[in-house]
Amino acid sequence: MSSGFLQAQGAAQGSRPVGGAVCKGLEQSSELSAGGGGGGPSGPFPKWAPMLRVLTSTLRFPRPWKPLETRGCSSNPGAAGREIQVCALAGPNQGIAEILMNRPSARNALGNVFVSQLLEALAQLREDRQVRVLIFRSGVKGVFCAAAFPAPTIAAMDGFALGGGLELALACDLRVAAASSAVMGLIETTRGLLPGAGGTQRLPRCLGVALAKELIFTGRRLSGAQAQALGLVNHAVAQNEEGNAAYHRARALAQEILPQAPIAVRLSKVAIDRGIEVDIASGMAIEGICYAQNIPTRDRLEGMAAFREKRLPRFVGE
Repeated sequence: MSSGFLQAQGAAQGSRPVGGAVCKGLEQSSELSAGGGGGGPSGPFPKWAPMLRVLTSTLRFPRPWKPLETRGCSSNPGAAGREIQVCALAGPNQGIAEILMNRPSARNALGNVFVSQLLEALAQLREDRQVRVLIFRSGVKGVFCAAAFPAPTIAAMDGFALGGGLELALACDLRVAAASSAVMGLIETTRGLLPGAGGTQRLPRCLGVALAKELIFTGRRLSGAQAQALGLVNHAVAQNEEGNAAYHRARALAQEILPQAPIAVRLSKVAIDRGIEVDIASGMAIEGICYAQNIPTRDRLEGMAAFREKRLPRFVGE
C-alpha cells in the first residue's frame, strides 16, 4: 500500500466537498438557529468551533461543473487497457456512474497505477453534480478489489475481497455480495501484516469493536451470506450464471436512490459520517447544520409542492 494512497484516504475522510449543496456562512449563528442547532462558534457552543470549521470545509461548493468524460464504455474502446474505467449510465439509469476495476494480471491488487487512476477517476466524478450514485465493480471475474465520495457509493462484490479489497469496500456506504461466491476478510495478520488502509478503523465502526477484533486477529474469511448475517454487507444474493448477481442487485439499489433529492441525500451522508465520530450532542449540532443548508434548496420546495399536489417530485439537485 503506497503512502500516497493512505494520505489520499485520510484527506478523503477529512474534507471532501459535497456537490450541489448550498453551503455558505455555516459558522453564522443565524444559520445554526435555522437548523435548530443554536448558536455559532462564538455563541453557546464554543467547544464545537473546531468541528464546525472542519464541517464548513466539508460542505463547501465543488469546483465549477463540467460534464463527465466517460471511459471504458462501449463507445470508447481505447480505454479497455486502463486499470480503472469510468462509465456514466444512460436512459432510466442516468445519474448512476460506475467505476470498473480491471487489473486481471494482479487480480486487482493495489498497485501504483491502479491507485493513481482510481484517485483520478474519483476526482473527476466528484466535480460532476449529475452523478447521484456511484457503483464500484470488478472487471476481473471472481475478484473485487472504493474511496470516500460525496454521493452514495455501493460496492458490488461477486468474488474475492480480501485484505485491501475489503478495506476498499468498507470505504463505500453500502455493500452487496454474492451469497456463496463472494469471499471477504481482513487477512493481513495471516501474512505478517495488519490492515493499513482503514480496516482497523472502519470495521469496528461497522460491526463493533469486539467482533472486528475477532475477525482481524484471526484473519477469518467470510462468505457473502455470513457477512450479511454479521451486518458487514447490506444484501447477499444468489449468484447467477454470468457471475454478476451482486452487480445487478447494486444497480437495483442505486435505482432506488436515484429519484431522491440529491442534495438532501448528500447532506444526510455528511450528517451520518460526521455525526458517528462525535458525541450525540455534537452529532445533533451537525445534523442541524446540514438541515439548515437544505432549507433554501429548490429541491425542498419541489418536495413540499409535490406533496401538496399529490404528485411525484422532480428533483434537479439545486
